[in-house]
Formats: sequence, structure tokens, C-alpha cells
Amino acid sequence: MYHEEKNNMPKYVLTGTTTMGVVCRDGIVLGTDTRATLGTFVAHKKAKKVYAIDDHVAMTIAGGVADAQTVVEVLRANSKLYKYEKGLPIPISAVARLAANVLFSSRYYPFILQSIIGGVDDGGPHIFALDPLGSVTEEKCVSTGSGSPVAYGVLEPGYKEGMAMKDAIPLVVKAVNSAMKRDSASGDSFDVAVISKEGYRELNEEEKKRILVEAS
Repeated sequence: MYHEEKNNMPKYVLTGTTTMGVVCRDGIVLGTDTRATLGTFVAHKKAKKVYAIDDHVAMTIAGGVADAQTVVEVLRANSKLYKYEKGLPIPISAVARLAANVLFSSRYYPFILQSIIGGVDDGGPHIFALDPLGSVTEEKCVSTGSGSPVAYGVLEPGYKEGMAMKDAIPLVVKAVNSAMKRDSASGDSFDVAVISKEGYRELNEEEKKRILVEAS
């Protein structure tokens, strides 16, 4: 019964949001909007859609908030456990594979979640995209959510493999801003997180405003 109900959920539950990630030569950049929707209703204007898993790895979410937060907590706990046992930060590919296993193990009652997992480890910067059934692919430039078609229209022409984070940040901001203007399920504001060898950091409001003006 539960399986039938979840499969027959209204289409709007499965859509909404704009998230993206790009790999740079010195790290990765993740960007999201902050609007949470339920159909045509704006449920929250400042929803958090990018989460730090550890100092060197983060995750963006598109889909059900409860499902996403559950996966985030599983990844955080296991990342800490790995660091405690090995004395080393967990590889980005291992975080992505763990998330894929969690999603795949629930494939009969799937998590409503599309995510991007990215970070920097000994092998350099990496980004992985995951679908609700646990498929995982490594990407250089990727976007998820209902605003992704608009975002790709900005990202793909502007992205160059090996570009620096300082050049990628304005591109991500411009892509998020474009999606917010055209996709009704994305909007209100945006968040940008960067991960380099120095660790995880989210841009503050002043930085975002300045970059948005420069990118417009």
C-alpha cells in the first residue's frame, strides 16, 4: 500500500529546485537556489540545499527534504567513523558510493532525492551525480532539479575544463540566477559553497551580492 502511494505521488513532489556543481583545477563550486515548493505553493524562501558532509566534501539536494536530510546524516556519521578508524578523510568516491548504496537499498520504496556530491581528496577535486535509485556518475559540470535545463544553457557554454574557482564562481551564480528567473519552482535567493584544499566554505551575503552584480 505504501509503495503504491509513493509511486502515485503528485508530480510536483518530484520536481522543483536548481542545484549545480562544477569541477575546477583548484577545487569545486556548488550552487543552489533557496526556494522550497509544494506545487504552486512556496513553502519556504530560505531552504538550505547544500550541506557539508565533512571539511572536504559536501552534498546538494533536490527533492524531498526529509529524505535528503536522512541521507545527509548517514553520510556525516560514516565520514566521521571513517576518519576515526583510518585517521584519514574519507575519499569523495566512497561518500558517493555509500549514498548510492543507501538509495539503491531503498529502491522499492525510493527516496525522493536527486543529489550532487563533491569535494577534494588526495586524487583532486571530484563531483558525482546521483539519481533516486542510486545510479552514480562522475561529472565535470552538472545540474539537477526543475531549473537545470535553464542552468545548463548558461553552464555548458561557459564551462571550461581546468578553469579556476575564481572564474567558475561567477558562472555558477549566473546560472543559478538565470534558472531562478525562468523556473517558478526555483527562486528567492541562492547559496554558493566552495571546497578547496583549505576546506569547505560558503560565500557570505556580501560576496554573493557583489558577484551577482558583476555576473549580471
